[in-house]
Amino acid sequence: MLRERLAELVSQSCDGEISAAEALEATVPLSYLGLTSLAQMRLIDTLEREYGVEVDLGGDIAFLDSVDGLAAWVSAAR
Repeated sequence: MLRERLAELVSQSCDGEISAAEALEATVPLSYLGLTSLAQMRLIDTLEREYGVEVDLGGDIAFLDSVDGLAAWVSAAR
C-alpha cells in the first residue's frame, strides 16, 4: 500500500508526466522518466505533510530516484 501511494504522489508531483504505474515499474531513476527538480520539491513537500517527516535537502536525496527508495526512506524516517 505504501509503494502504491508513493507512486501516486510521484505522478501528482509531476502533473502526470509519469503515471503511477510507470513509477512503480521503473528500472531507471525517476528523473530519467521526467521527474524534474520542481517535481521533486513538490514531492518532498507532500511527503513532509502526509507522513510527518522532514527531508534534509543538504543530505543524500538519492532515495527520490525510485519508489522503492522512497518507501524505504519514509519507513525509516517515521
